[in-house]
Amino acid sequence: PGMKEGADQTPLANSLLLAISDLLFCPEFTVSSSGNKSRDEVDELINLDSCEYIWEKGVGFAQTPSQAPQHHSNRMELLRLLLTCFSESIYLPPLSDVHASGNRWVQLFTSPENRHALPMFTSLINTVCGYQPGGILPYNHLIWTDSKERLVEMALQVLVVTLDQDLSYDADQADGPPDNLFLNYLSRIHRDEDFQFMLSGITRLLMNPLAQTYLPGSQRKVHFHQELLLFFWKLCEHNRKFMFHVLKSSDVLEIVVPVLHYLNDARADHSRVGLMHIGVFILLLLSGERNFGVRLNKPYTATVPMDIPVFSGSHADLLIIVFHKIITTGHQRLQPLFDCLLTILCNVSPYLKSMSMTATCKLMHLVEAFSTPWFLMSNQTNHNLVFFLLEMLNNLIQYQFDGNSNLVYTMIRKRTVFHQLANLPADCSSIHKTGKKSKKPLTRKSSHIDDESMEGSLPARPAEPGTLKASLMKLPRIESLTEGVSAHPSQRQLDRLTKALDSSSLESSKSLTSEGSLVQPGADMNRSETSDKIVSDTMEEKDATPVGPDSSSTADEWAPTSEWVSSWKNQLPLQTVMRMLQVLVPQVEKMCIDKGLTDESEILRFLQNGTLVGLLPVPHPILIRRYQANQGTAMWFRTYMWGVLYLRTTDPAIWFDTEVKLFQVQRI
Repeated sequence: PGMKEGADQTPLANSLLLAISDLLFCPEFTVSSSGNKSRDEVDELINLDSCEYIWEKGVGFAQTPSQAPQHHSNRMELLRLLLTCFSESIYLPPLSDVHASGNRWVQLFTSPENRHALPMFTSLINTVCGYQPGGILPYNHLIWTDSKERLVEMALQVLVVTLDQDLSYDADQADGPPDNLFLNYLSRIHRDEDFQFMLSGITRLLMNPLAQTYLPGSQRKVHFHQELLLFFWKLCEHNRKFMFHVLKSSDVLEIVVPVLHYLNDARADHSRVGLMHIGVFILLLLSGERNFGVRLNKPYTATVPMDIPVFSGSHADLLIIVFHKIITTGHQRLQPLFDCLLTILCNVSPYLKSMSMTATCKLMHLVEAFSTPWFLMSNQTNHNLVFFLLEMLNNLIQYQFDGNSNLVYTMIRKRTVFHQLANLPADCSSIHKTGKKSKKPLTRKSSHIDDESMEGSLPARPAEPGTLKASLMKLPRIESLTEGVSAHPSQRQLDRLTKALDSSSLESSKSLTSEGSLVQPGADMNRSETSDKIVSDTMEEKDATPVGPDSSSTADEWAPTSEWVSSWKNQLPLQTVMRMLQVLVPQVEKMCIDKGLTDESEILRFLQNGTLVGLLPVPHPILIRRYQANQGTAMWFRTYMWGVLYLRTTDPAIWFDTEVKLFQVQRI
């Protein structure tokens, strides 16, 4: 691609890539000779059918080919050469226009010009997903050198680079097959056994560094979880059937638990901000589907020690407790992620059947912390966090009241928080006094719940001094990252859908689709007053706008005004919560006085048997905010991906001390 093409001259880059592809399926160099062919018959690589030489059993290939350590080494070196060829992207600045034409090296390698594209794609996927680190026997890795580990890591890196979507690929092209054959093949995988093979491989490798055994050091640990998360993201993004397969059973929790562990462990480390983002994005993508919220109700049994309070409950409780830990004890550069974290909780809240007391206390602490006047007045967008939390509480009260007596009890105990929020002063003098008050951190002072961490867990640690990190680019706001979709179509949408079905005209159906009634059923519904107003700070890895009180010097010395407070205070969705408190508080107080109760178990039993049917406002429609891809996120993923590969490639350090423009390498 870097040469001017003459009349009868093939560019040298083309010859190089096609030669590497041939060598990756060269008998007795990278693959074992087929048993029924002599060496003489395969001397001409151009005559070889590489589909017979796929590296591993798995997707689209049922045979188990023989393996040789020397072949693994040769494959690895060729894949490293490929990755070096593909790295043109890191020498371009992180601007969408500059990357619009795509990476010509990747385009050629994944095009029909490469006759090995299908077996190459299949070999890479099967090599990664079929890998068993260190074998089955304990301490096996200490006796035998694992020739596959570096090969699997390199195959995974080549795979995520070749699946990187061109930024010029837009919705107009989405109806046809992608030009990138790897993306085309990925999107066409459809057999359940193939989905299960890929999912099992990804979860096994994600859990590998976290697994605990009775024999210390008996299992080999691999550490390419960031590349695995990128691969899982690509799978879900380009093959919706795979994502639905993941969500149709509790297997999705095998992804959720390691992701939450990595999030919790990286929350204090500035060098792992990118890992925090990719983990949150995966959870945001999954939370857009109803099945995700339903699966979270499965009881959680601790298999991985985590630096969180010991609790007895479901995976939903684990999600809430980890998010609380990130928000209250994470470093400041995670603050732009708060909107995403609370959006995930909002998406799953209509389906959470029973929350533990530990999780409800954490959730109410967030409500309490985010609704304090000094916090609300310290930033233009902090009040949006309260809107998210109130929406979550409304969903739980309206749709899951029966099983959430712990939450209702905690809300009754903390009812003053809601009364203070409803009576938040909006006059200028009160706002001025609030600005002068001492600022408090978001950490909790005390709780009747013991916050002792799980046995065997290690506290989250900041990065070691001197650790290298790659900078990340800005991300769009949460309103650009998601689209609102109703879980229940409105009557208006049902009427329009009926008309569309009655009409035999194809054009009328197309026009309805373009208006969004079929594609986005929630686009024109009359959703809660606050939903359209929810915005967030621009996500940015460096120089992120703080959401706390220390942001007084940012945003051009912004100061709260009476009009600004009134503009959002009057729209706080407090009606459901206040109605519930209005009904239940007198009943609970009367019961406590009449029976002289001091034990909360009696009150919880009373709330478990209570009902609010007919007493609450008309249930609001469930609003799910689904992740929506755009050029901004595509460019962010490209920057993050190459930053990970740059920092992980140290032996040899291919790109160190070169003029990288896609990101900046910084030392902490």
